[in-house]
Amino acid sequence: MRIAVVGLGLIGASFAASYRAVYPQGYLIGADSSADTRKIALDRGWVNQTFTPDDPAFATECLNCDVVLLALPAAAARPYFEMLNEIGYQGIITDTASTKHRICEDAQETLGDTSLFIPGHPMAGSEVNGIEGARLDLFKGAHWILCPDEHTQPDKYAKLHALLTGIGARVVSLPRDQHDAAVAVVSHVPHIIAASLVELASDHARGHRSLFRLAAGGFKDSTRIAAGSPELWCGITFDNAQAVRDGLEEIEGIIDRYKQAIEQDDRATLTDLLSASARTRRSLPTSWIPSSDNLLEVRIPMENRQGVVAEVTTIASRVGCNIQSIEIDHITADSAVLSLILTDEGDVGQLSSNLINAGFTVSFSPLSAKE
Repeated sequence: MRIAVVGLGLIGASFAASYRAVYPQGYLIGADSSADTRKIALDRGWVNQTFTPDDPAFATECLNCDVVLLALPAAAARPYFEMLNEIGYQGIITDTASTKHRICEDAQETLGDTSLFIPGHPMAGSEVNGIEGARLDLFKGAHWILCPDEHTQPDKYAKLHALLTGIGARVVSLPRDQHDAAVAVVSHVPHIIAASLVELASDHARGHRSLFRLAAGGFKDSTRIAAGSPELWCGITFDNAQAVRDGLEEIEGIIDRYKQAIEQDDRATLTDLLSASARTRRSLPTSWIPSSDNLLEVRIPMENRQGVVAEVTTIASRVGCNIQSIEIDHITADSAVLSLILTDEGDVGQLSSNLINAGFTVSFSPLSAKE
C-alpha cells in the first residue's frame, strides 16, 4: 500500500514506524511543517519521502495513495479535506483526533464523497511528545476506535481494519455521536483528575519539600498522563467541552459520596464504595493476548445496503467481541457474505442474539490457527 501520513508527531510517526516494521516494502510519505521532524523520519527509514504540508507535490503524491492518515488535532484537519476533495482523491481518509464532532462536521462540509472518511482514534499515547516519543510498538494491543456510519463503504472499512490490525491494534467500532462522550469518561476527564492530583501534591509540597520524595509508584502511575502536552490537552478539552463538563460533574458527585461517608464515620458505606471499585478494577486485564487456538468465524449473508458494516461491527464491539479480520465475499451486485474472524473475547451468545434481533442471519464455525 501507499500511505500518506499528515503530521509526524507522536501518533503519526509511531504509525509510520509500526507500518514500516510490519510491511517493509510499503511506501510511506510524510508531511510535517518541521524540517527537523522530517529529517528524523527519513533518517530512521520510517518514510520514503517527506514534504511540507503546503507543497503542491504533496497533493500530487496523495492522489496516488491508498490511505491518507490525518495525524493532527481535530481543528487542523479541514484544509486537508479541502485539498483532497479538490484533487479528486478516491482512497481512504482517516484520522487520529481525540474528538469527532468537529472533524466530522468539517468532513461533511468539505468532502464531495463523505464515504471516503472513516474517523479513527487510537487509544495510545506517551508523556513524551513529538517524534522523539514515537515507538514502533505504541499500538501493540491498543484499542483503535473506528467510527463507520451508514455511508461507509464495506470494502474500504475492511481494508482499513486490516491495516490497523496488521500493526497490532485492536479495532473497536463506535457510533460517531457516542464517541466524544465515551472518551471523555475514559481519557479526557482522567487527564484533568491526574493534573488535579499533581496540583494538590504540589501545593502541599511548598511547605514540605520532602513530600514528593514520599510519592510511591501508585501516585506516579495515577498521575503519569498529567505530563502530556498542555497545549494539546487544552485543545482536546475545549473540543469536547460539554462531555468533559458532564464527566467532571459526575466525578464531583462520586467524590461527595466518599466525603459524606467519612464525615458520618460510616465505615460500612466507605468499605462498600472501595470494594465496588476494587472489584471493577481487578476485572480489567493487565494485558490481553488472544488465543490462536480459539478463533471463530461468523458468516452473515447481507444485502449491499448502506450501513451494514457499521451496524454489524458496532454490535460486535458493544458485546466485547474482538474482530481479528473482516472479509466480504460479493455474490451478486446486490448481495454479499460478511465474514468476521473473532478472537476468544466477548459474549458470542449475545452477539448472535443481537445480530438476529437486528434482522441478520448468522452462522458460526470454529477455526483452527492454521485456517
